[in-house]
Amino acid sequence: MAPPRAVVTGMGAFTPLGPDLASSWARLVAGEIAVGRITRFDATGFATGIAAQADFPLEAPPGMDPGEFARFDRRTRMALVAADAAWRDAGLDASPPADPSRLGVSVGAEAARKQLEEVADRYFRHRHADSLLPVIPEIGRDEFPRLAMAVPAQAIARRFGARGPSRTSSTACTSGSQALGIALRLVRRGEADVVIAGGCDALVEAFMVMGFSLLGALSQRNDDPRRASRPFDADRDGFVLGEGAGFLVVESLEHARARGARVLAELAGYGSSNNAYRVTDSPPDGGGAFEAMAGAVEDAGIPATEVGYVNAHGTSTVMNDLSETLAIHRALGEHARAVTVSSNKGQIGHLVAAAGAVEAAFTVLALRNGLLPPTANLDKPDPRCDLDYVPHAARRAEVRYALSNSLGFGGSNATVALARWDR
Repeated sequence: MAPPRAVVTGMGAFTPLGPDLASSWARLVAGEIAVGRITRFDATGFATGIAAQADFPLEAPPGMDPGEFARFDRRTRMALVAADAAWRDAGLDASPPADPSRLGVSVGAEAARKQLEEVADRYFRHRHADSLLPVIPEIGRDEFPRLAMAVPAQAIARRFGARGPSRTSSTACTSGSQALGIALRLVRRGEADVVIAGGCDALVEAFMVMGFSLLGALSQRNDDPRRASRPFDADRDGFVLGEGAGFLVVESLEHARARGARVLAELAGYGSSNNAYRVTDSPPDGGGAFEAMAGAVEDAGIPATEVGYVNAHGTSTVMNDLSETLAIHRALGEHARAVTVSSNKGQIGHLVAAAGAVEAAFTVLALRNGLLPPTANLDKPDPRCDLDYVPHAARRAEVRYALSNSLGFGGSNATVALARWDR
């Protein structure tokens, strides 16, 4: 007996381009760029002073106590907003699953962090003390449990009364895609009828900007923020940090049909791998990403020649973009020359744990609308990155199958395969 098919019936997002998925998508395909000067903290003296901030009001979803919402950290508040939008988009506010024990949650997230300014302030005020303890920021009894990586999943489960399987993936930049892959498997194995799946992250803070700068991963094009992130361009010098959340409702086709839900796309396949290489570099032969892509294509049960679009991880770092290009060649063979590829990070920055989920949502919209988002700032293509990257402007194209790639620090790779739904 064939396993249940998994479909996407609702989506929501909170991104640097907009407080919801509709506005984010409209600005994405219009070519708008959300990268600018950091205003979240004083970045004076930092090697990188630019980021993609989601500077929109974060308000409690309808029916949620504003006081409870305010007590969560920023990543969890964004997650709740995006998950609530996906829930309503799927029509689950009107027809929730009859059995809460078959409603699951799968979230890509990292642990929350105290900002560096607070640590630094305490250090300078207590640097003559005999003990180092005063340097550590004070964390209240009620605040400490809210810093764990599992908090967004717990908050979402409580919000919707989800008593089914709950998973948190914390694999850096692949977390959101891993969460979708886990949702697919939960549905296929019959462990859940519906899974609220996605990712969230809030990286525009001093500690993360400092850390990624020390790794040499961030663009230092501070005098021209909008043109700083330039995937696949010969003059790329690193990525730009962002923040946000994206969630998709993944549901068994049988359950979706039984409640008369609108189907947006099929979540057709998932592949994952590890480079077993360096922590911060992609392998020169694209090996790990190739294995994830090939795994997703095989899992979807389609020939590689059926893939029409790849939403690339495309970070704008020298090694990632070259390695991913080679991976696409290896996974799709000669057909790679006919495939369109684009990266959203030139416009929204790198959302890390949220990236895979937000980019998967954009990929679903690309399939539904027959419109492929552009790769921003691709002015001088790197000759070694030799695919069709949809430079500058969105392009009309009817695509049946698409892949969405996520490649993470630590060597983790994840690819989801999505199919247009026109039945």
